[in-house]
Amino acid sequence: MLSTPIKDSHSSFILPDQTCQRFTLSEIQSATQNFDEALVIGRGGFGKVYKCSKIGSMHQVAVKRLHSMSNQGANEFESEVKVLSKLRHGNLVSLIGYCYQEKEMVLVYEFMPNGTLEDHLLSQDSSLSWLQRLKICIGAARGLDYLHTGTSTQHGVIHRDVKPSNILLDANFAAKISDFGLAKVGVIDQTRTHMSTAVKGTFGYMDPCYFYTGKLTTKSDVYAFGVVMFEVLSRRKAVDSTLEEDQWGLAGWAQQKIKEGKLNQIIDPRLIGQISRKCLKEFASVAGHCLHTQPKHRPTMAEVVVRLESILSQERESANSVVDDEGFIYKLKSLLIGKLVVAAIRSNSDFIAHRKPILDDDNAAKRKNPFESS
Repeated sequence: MLSTPIKDSHSSFILPDQTCQRFTLSEIQSATQNFDEALVIGRGGFGKVYKCSKIGSMHQVAVKRLHSMSNQGANEFESEVKVLSKLRHGNLVSLIGYCYQEKEMVLVYEFMPNGTLEDHLLSQDSSLSWLQRLKICIGAARGLDYLHTGTSTQHGVIHRDVKPSNILLDANFAAKISDFGLAKVGVIDQTRTHMSTAVKGTFGYMDPCYFYTGKLTTKSDVYAFGVVMFEVLSRRKAVDSTLEEDQWGLAGWAQQKIKEGKLNQIIDPRLIGQISRKCLKEFASVAGHCLHTQPKHRPTMAEVVVRLESILSQERESANSVVDDEGFIYKLKSLLIGKLVVAAIRSNSDFIAHRKPILDDDNAAKRKNPFESS
């Protein structure tokens, strides 16, 4: 492992010291047991992801190997290394190191045991509760807000590929934004509100304004996040051609249902009974605003975080209220039952005390006091 500032023979980028480790190809091959298929935990257009028990001094890592025909080529590889080597945030996946040797492009990340958000939304066996989903949305929103505000980079970072497969979940289901191959770094302020760049991203999450004009802004990420929110709420894919034609695009279909006042048709049936009506409306409202056709009318990610945290707080209060109500009802029932029991006992006692013996007259006449002399 090389720890000094380096300049790769295959590229022109230089990394500052102590930000990102450079691994040799032999270290990567040893960690992945020469890229053993048995260790593969993920596949995509970029290549494969391997779960490794150890590399260098690190335990439990994910190794992403980009194949030579990957859509995420050398430029995207360098972009991810540059961006992630400068960023540190609890809601961004940590890049441990990389390898760029003999045409091999490999990235080494911290391992996320609960996979991707997409894994859970598509799995029939997933049991993500509403509160878990809400917390995941908040975590991802915080990560994007950190990128957009330019903390520690002095520049804003636009992710450009926000989607459930790029939101990883750690052991506690905390969300971490990943895959920065398409990320753009640039000064985004009041004097310069956008960057003009080649249109890249994933169909279904792409900001229509960016798609038609090539003008990329932080609000492009906000649009994609709005789609993710509706996916979380409905467990539907952003694009699904197996459905009726008017339902292919989740963003358009969800917005139409909101206009029609048919919000209940959007929600994942598994969540029925877990969401208060008020919070459901507010969540859908936030997602809808993220999808506004005019980027300037979309909220910032900081505003999204605040509103989502407010919804979470309300849901918790609602849950506590239900518990309190149930406790009150239980106590009331117990009190009433107790009073009824006491009343019944008293009534029975009075009955026993005042009742007259029911005896056969003839037998009564024949009975004598045993102490009475004959």
